[in-house]
Amino acid sequence: MNSRTFPKSIPWILGLSLLLLLSVVICVMTGSVSLPFHLTWKIILNHLPFLSFDPSWSSAQESIVWNLRLPRVFLALIVGAMLATSGVAFQGILRNPLADPYILGVSSGAAIGAASAILFFRSFSFFGQSALPLFAFAGGLISLAFVFFLSRQHGQFERETLILAGVVVQALLSAFLSLLIAVSGEQMQQIIFWMMGSLANSSWQNVLILLPYFLLGLAYLLLQSRELNVIALGERAATHLGINVERKKIAILMVGSLLATAAVSMVGIIAFVGLIIPHLMRLLVGPDHRILLPVSTLVGAIFLLWSDTMARTLLQSQEIPIGAITAFVGAPFFAYLLKSGLRRG
Repeated sequence: MNSRTFPKSIPWILGLSLLLLLSVVICVMTGSVSLPFHLTWKIILNHLPFLSFDPSWSSAQESIVWNLRLPRVFLALIVGAMLATSGVAFQGILRNPLADPYILGVSSGAAIGAASAILFFRSFSFFGQSALPLFAFAGGLISLAFVFFLSRQHGQFERETLILAGVVVQALLSAFLSLLIAVSGEQMQQIIFWMMGSLANSSWQNVLILLPYFLLGLAYLLLQSRELNVIALGERAATHLGINVERKKIAILMVGSLLATAAVSMVGIIAFVGLIIPHLMRLLVGPDHRILLPVSTLVGAIFLLWSDTMARTLLQSQEIPIGAITAFVGAPFFAYLLKSGLRRG
């Protein structure tokens, strides 16, 4: 970041970081068993090195905080951040505010990749849970390549054609997922899980599997933020400045796809996070990706954390799939963007 960008980004990053920290504590406190604010803090801090408190809580309360809620909270943060960051990458490199891993079929392709691994490779011991992101990545890349194949005309991607191609691929992948469910037998519940999206099976293992993907993907995209800014001005201008646009486009789309597909491999399909958050943040902080990327990452994490908290607390008798919560918010927003884009066109 240059000297002008860095001071401008500080208030946003500090404010959102404080909001994220407060959200973590409140969401860990919230559930079928409510926990006091000070007790929640003590249990969390007691697990940090060089800190210890005289236990004023029961083993059941500690298990609820550390083994059940905190892994779920951290997984929600990482997944939300990954999906929002992926959305920024897609929208920036394609110069399309409607581009998003879910709408372009990447998430559905990732779900098929992960579901296929569960269904066909469950008997191979070397295909553990840590390999699921790789299967999901392969499925997501294949679906993205198919979308590009359908939408490319005369070497260019028209916005409406790209979205329509995504809808076509989504329909095809949904049919394939239905076929997998029909032949899945005892794995049916796991495959349905990928279609609905849920953080109910969260664990520290899931968090540790996703964390390297998130950190490496975010670091790469932050390093490419200047190139994203130049490409956003036009591919011809970027080429004149010495940027290999096609190679850069492929690399950024692959990293964005890896972020989205790794998230899907752990929690299933969660729609519209990569569409809503980058678009709203672009309106608030502007198009500079050096600010837009970190801000969208933080807001995506906070958004999915509160969406998951709603999913597990709105109904007392059962949990709502988190994909339903995000779809209720995202589908009308997508319809508005599509309508306004067509009106301008």
